[in-house]
Amino acid sequence: MLRNKMMHVLLLWLVCAGGVYAAGLPGKTNPQKQIAPIDSIVAVVNDDVITRHELDDRLGNVVKQLQKQGTSLPAPDALEKQVLERMITDMLQAQFAKETGVHVDDTQLDKALQSIAQENKFPTLADFRDRLAQDGVDFKKFREEIRGEIVATRLREREVDNKLVISEGEVDNYLATQAKQPGKGEEYQLAHILVLVPEQASADKIQASRQRAGQALARLQDGADFAQVAAEFSDAKDAMQGGNLGLRPADRIPALFLDALQKMHPGEFSAVLRSPNGFHILKLIDKRSKDIPVVITQTHARHILIKTSELVPENEAKSRLLEIKQRIETGADFAEQAKRYSEDGSASQGGDLGWISPGDTVPEFEKAMDALQPGQMSGAVQTGFGWHLILVIERRNTDVSVEQKKQQARMSIRGFKSEEAYQDWLRQLRDRAYVEYRLDDKNK
Repeated sequence: MLRNKMMHVLLLWLVCAGGVYAAGLPGKTNPQKQIAPIDSIVAVVNDDVITRHELDDRLGNVVKQLQKQGTSLPAPDALEKQVLERMITDMLQAQFAKETGVHVDDTQLDKALQSIAQENKFPTLADFRDRLAQDGVDFKKFREEIRGEIVATRLREREVDNKLVISEGEVDNYLATQAKQPGKGEEYQLAHILVLVPEQASADKIQASRQRAGQALARLQDGADFAQVAAEFSDAKDAMQGGNLGLRPADRIPALFLDALQKMHPGEFSAVLRSPNGFHILKLIDKRSKDIPVVITQTHARHILIKTSELVPENEAKSRLLEIKQRIETGADFAEQAKRYSEDGSASQGGDLGWISPGDTVPEFEKAMDALQPGQMSGAVQTGFGWHLILVIERRNTDVSVEQKKQQARMSIRGFKSEEAYQDWLRQLRDRAYVEYRLDDKNK
């Protein structure tokens, strides 16, 4: 890959160089005119490269996005470096996904794009495509960006989320802390700036990160727009969205952040906060009371799971599941089929998942399950775990119990542990990689 891409850049340069040489031959016009190289390499990432054209293209999209949001643009050099870092991270994840067999085929991608179109109130994918064209967005590039986001999500589920362990002790401590915490019934709309500290960083590197966070804070204190400063300084994935974290209940916010937020008014930003991940600056956009639901709807369901792996590709796993579905539709017992074929811990119970509350399962599973009536069986449903067949047995409305509160606590703990673990995983991926910067070559 690296050799082919570098050869492509070299050929472009030779074509241009040939044009310069030819311009000096007798009989040629404009002998003083020179043609600059069309492309160059700005970074080498393992066995691949990022070209100047690719960086400029991504930069153009980011600038359009920031302008559309009404965000003042950071300094060009700072924004360029931020975008290049994002591209390197994206490329490392794409490389790792390819090495470990994580991919999204065109059929799955088309379904995702149709969902995006529907969420944006477009009747068909063609209408959505036309709107993107009107906005100057290349559909093929947009399509591949969505593919990359789905792959990154599946990687995160497999490499991080599925490996998280939350003990009963953590849950009990969390609930005890929340019971003492003022403002536990409130929700906070937040934005943040994160300056990461590399894993096993030296004292000099920690100090450099601290200084960078201090520079960001100084810019804010001088009146700079928070979204602009986030785009320039933040290492978080949401930096180009102004660092917006959305609306979060108090029980899903780390105690370090909550302590600071309770002393703030909407529109204010915090001092620099230190966590194991790095240095943070928070902005409180809004704060409101949270209505805690008393009654929830629970679903009693069974499922059969066929996992995907390097040895079992997605098409094969789906095909196996559809064969099982056909047997059930022709009279086979769901529970017996689950015991024989399901690759899940619930197989010995005939795939019985018990009573499931909202948020207990991954979004794809929950969405498919919620669309079923009692007694109804789904088609093949894909999640980060593999392919599922879901059977809804019954539903009930129930008061929020102690166990439900524990489950909500687990979700909250998982939320902030997942983000910290994901950043750690990205740092490890980066530490193992070969990255060579050539961004400054353009000035030589």
